[in-house]
Amino acid sequence: MWWRATRREFEEHKGEGNRQAMRAIVESGQVPGVLAYREGKPVGWCSVAPRESYGALERSPVLKRLDDAPFWSIMCFFVARGHRGDGVAEALIHGTVEYVRSQDGKVVEAYPTQPRGGPLPPVSSYMGLPAMFARAGFVECARPSPARVIMRYYVE
Repeated sequence: MWWRATRREFEEHKGEGNRQAMRAIVESGQVPGVLAYREGKPVGWCSVAPRESYGALERSPVLKRLDDAPFWSIMCFFVARGHRGDGVAEALIHGTVEYVRSQDGKVVEAYPTQPRGGPLPPVSSYMGLPAMFARAGFVECARPSPARVIMRYYVE
């Protein structure tokens, strides 16, 4: 909910309130992201939706729109402990692109964090890393800050 709510709303609804807000999105019929399963159990999540679904992204001074083209945004990942580092996030990227394709989306945009001086801890890498998006066919479009990269995948 960090990217979907205002900062004030997010803080006011921290914990259960944000879980209920996400549940309301799902119950409304919207798909807020994709899940990765291993042996029938969920092990990862990737938030994806049309950019305008993410109010905080639309208001971001760093992650401004590059153009007026309609596109979907990948905002964040969660991979369960014990499954990190073994391809779940990259599988989620591929699954997300396929989901966007199934919705007739033409462009998927991501905002990964560029590591500086060593590996990033999970709390800093929740938006992914540029290298994993590049391996999935995303191309760099902008570097609005030293730590942030804007990358796009053009769906065929």
